[in-house]
Amino acid sequence: MSVFLEVPAERILYRDALFFIIRDGYPVSPGHTLIISNEVRPDYFALTREEQLHLPLVLAQAKLLIEQHYRPDGYNIGMNCGAAAGQTVPHFHCHLIPRFEGDMDNPRGGVRHCIAGKGYY
Repeated sequence: MSVFLEVPAERILYRDALFFIIRDGYPVSPGHTLIISNEVRPDYFALTREEQLHLPLVLAQAKLLIEQHYRPDGYNIGMNCGAAAGQTVPHFHCHLIPRFEGDMDNPRGGVRHCIAGKGYY
């Protein structure tokens, strides 16, 4: 059973036929948001073609929801696919993480920092 299937209705900010949106329970920045598939799929690569094509539209919706409360200077979009990539919940979810000037001394390298030392080039 996926923990995402147990999310209380009041936490759901948006839902359509394929995905729903919630705020992350352990946010790394203000407004950190998750896009979650309605159907349990292990990761992005297990989504149907329809779901993969629809995901950018839901990401845009999540961005709008964030910008109702925050004014980020940038975003990271992240999907952990498999345990070796850090995935701990085997139900597709995409992180939309607002970034703010000054939230890191030097953000250069972005998601490349998921492997120590590889973000610097």
